[in-house]
Amino acid sequence: MALSREQMAKRVASELKDGFYVNLGIGIPTLVANYVPDDISVMLQSENGLLGMGAFPTEEEIDADMINAGKQTVTARTGASIVDSAESFAMIRGGHIDLTVLGAFEVDVQGNIASWMVPGKLVKGMGGAMDLVAGADNIIVTMTHASKTGESKLLSKCNLPLTGAGCIKRVLTDLAYLEIENGTFILKERAPGVSVEEIAEKTGGPLIVPDHVPEMAV
Repeated sequence: MALSREQMAKRVASELKDGFYVNLGIGIPTLVANYVPDDISVMLQSENGLLGMGAFPTEEEIDADMINAGKQTVTARTGASIVDSAESFAMIRGGHIDLTVLGAFEVDVQGNIASWMVPGKLVKGMGGAMDLVAGADNIIVTMTHASKTGESKLLSKCNLPLTGAGCIKRVLTDLAYLEIENGTFILKERAPGVSVEEIAEKTGGPLIVPDHVPEMAV
């Protein structure tokens, strides 16, 4: 059974380490804030100038002026800082983010990512994604494995305009966790109840399948 958005976010949250500075992109990545393990401390950073973002607010906690880069209302944790966007992007461009979690439309076996534009459709623009992929060495992409029409998002070569080239090494989808090495996807984990055959069928690029592929813990 494919993972829900919440399960995907929880699996990504298991990659967080104590003391990490983390940027969460728009979409599924924003949900990671709700699953930070209790035994670690991380600082969540948003391009619009919030360092120390907390979980999504309850109805009683909502402050219309406290938003993330996707204009969603958020909370600020104890010790948070609010800075202007120039300082926020200086942190990103200076390589001070330990982990970046991004959504995407497509990822290919060369580690290229397309996440900002679908020709012929109205989109909000690239936002901070180009800076994030250029300034971070540790990136996880999280997205559905295939489109609503069944077309794979894990390709030999991206069809859409690129956000960044050769920058993606790890992908978490609703079906699997994969790594990218030497021009191929490597299947590391599969969602509970999802077969290797289904993952292979829905992967458009070359895929290496080890002899044993464990189910992920979610």
